[in-house]
Amino acid sequence: MESEMRPLYPMMLDLAGRAVVVVGGGAVAERKIRGLLAARAAVTVVSPAVTRTIARWAAGARIVLRRRPARAGDLDGALLVFAATDDPTVNRRMAAAALRRGALCNRADDPTACGFLVPAVLRRGDLLVAVSTGGGSPALAKRLRERLAGLLGPEYAAFLAALGDLRRQARRVIPDARQRQALFRKAAASPLYDEAARGDRKAVQARIAALLRAEPAGRP
Repeated sequence: MESEMRPLYPMMLDLAGRAVVVVGGGAVAERKIRGLLAARAAVTVVSPAVTRTIARWAAGARIVLRRRPARAGDLDGALLVFAATDDPTVNRRMAAAALRRGALCNRADDPTACGFLVPAVLRRGDLLVAVSTGGGSPALAKRLRERLAGLLGPEYAAFLAALGDLRRQARRVIPDARQRQALFRKAAASPLYDEAARGDRKAVQARIAALLRAEPAGRP
């Protein structure tokens, strides 16, 4: 049977310093805000009542808090809007106001009416794995994330950091982009993973040096 889900385009957004508005102050809004703060977004929360954690973030100047019902003008200049109240009428009104302003809106109460969906996320340092079911089953997305967590342990954070170090050094000494890509493919399948996973910094640096030596600068 053909799926009725919308064809979604996956992407990773850089929200650092970008305006994001969260309408609502309950537990759902708090979860949204926590992720936005991790992405260093400029968060404004609009809600007459908020959780203690949200109030603490406001007191610490981590967010801007407007303790009142939301107005359409609150969304001016926002890149993203989260309509996360327990009132479907308010969420629908805020989603419509966001659309008029060219902002993308996520409605916590209606995935089919969202301009974007928030996936289940697994982080391992700079490694970010997102799982989405297109809004069909957030519970399944969460279960799959938990299974992936067992496959992708914290050692992947160290491995990715080592690969990032290699990439920075390679850019300085290997001018040819195709040659660098070949080097990165070789590194991903090399013993660098095991050396980074066990926290052996000397072995990691020695491996990086050996990989760079095997790809002399300027070789076609």
